Amino acid sequence: MKKHIPNLFTLMNLFSGMIAVIMAATDELVLAALFVFLGIFFDFFDGFFARKFNVAGELGKQLDSLADVVTSGVVPGIIMFQLMLYAGKGQWFMELSCEVGNWHEYQDTYYYFLPFSGLFITLAAAYRLANFNIDERQTSSFIGLPTPAFSIFVVSLPLILFYSDNSFFIALLQNFYVLLGITILGCYMMNAEIPLFSLKFKNYKWKGNETKYLFLLGTAIMLFSLQTVAIPLTILLYVLLSVIENRIKK
Repeated sequence: MKKHIPNLFTLMNLFSGMIAVIMAATDELVLAALFVFLGIFFDFFDGFFARKFNVAGELGKQLDSLADVVTSGVVPGIIMFQLMLYAGKGQWFMELSCEVGNWHEYQDTYYYFLPFSGLFITLAAAYRLANFNIDERQTSSFIGLPTPAFSIFVVSLPLILFYSDNSFFIALLQNFYVLLGITILGCYMMNAEIPLFSLKFKNYKWKGNETKYLFLLGTAIMLFSLQTVAIPLTILLYVLLSVIENRIKK
């Protein structure tokens, strides 16, 4: 039974992702975000138990990627689609519902197909996950932004719109071109040849784990001071610290 425990957590990740898909497709973006966070929680522990019980295998590896395609690929793609519709509502229409299916309201405008560009996130995530399975370099660190990290970035954006009172960030997220830029940059970062550190600890000493501890400290400070706005900023901090670490090593 022990060897099936990691796969059980992987399936719970997939189950959470499927619920998140339904929530995102019916414009319940906050609930979708919460189920994505839950799925990523399960995703962390499937790897943890696989290493702990020494039962990592090819089945678990493939199953993990299939689950991540849904939780960290399909869901953020739909959420970005919805956010682009929401941005369109503010700029081009007064009474446009951003539920899936109402995109046909755009058919008389230049922006008819543009919100579908949010689904490029799903394509980029699927490509990265497939490539990750055959890339033997990514054992103790990552090359390119992990799909769960960018998924956290995207699904946190509706939380800022609903719960933050920071007018600057809200205005940014109501701009279609900002969302398009996030989409393009995220698709690139997931598949870029940029080394990024992993949060896996071989030991808990300061030496050798400086970047990880600085990241955790910075994350805690931002979450305390900025609340929901801090979530996407922690992903930016993760990339920034990785780039600095790479420079120092070179």
